[in-house]
Amino acid sequence: MSIGAVVAIYFIVWWTTLFAVLPWGVRSQAESRDIVPGTDPGAPVRPALVKKAIATTLVAAVVTAGIVWLMTSGIVSLEDLPMPFDIKEN
Repeated sequence: MSIGAVVAIYFIVWWTTLFAVLPWGVRSQAESRDIVPGTDPGAPVRPALVKKAIATTLVAAVVTAGIVWLMTSGIVSLEDLPMPFDIKEN
């Protein structure tokens, strides 16, 4: 597996993981009863984006390592995966 393929897999996994991690521990201004005038009451009080970016990076690294291991170990190969426009000859 090439380095470019691993980087591409990591990039996709990182962004997918980010959207899964973003809601962790979020409290809105309305929930905490601390609404700043001129802002939306649903806006987060403390989003903790640095902690979430670190968590995303760690989780994405583990998931990517698992995917790379599966692909290089021979348990799953690219030929095993269904392709959308795969034409089978009879």
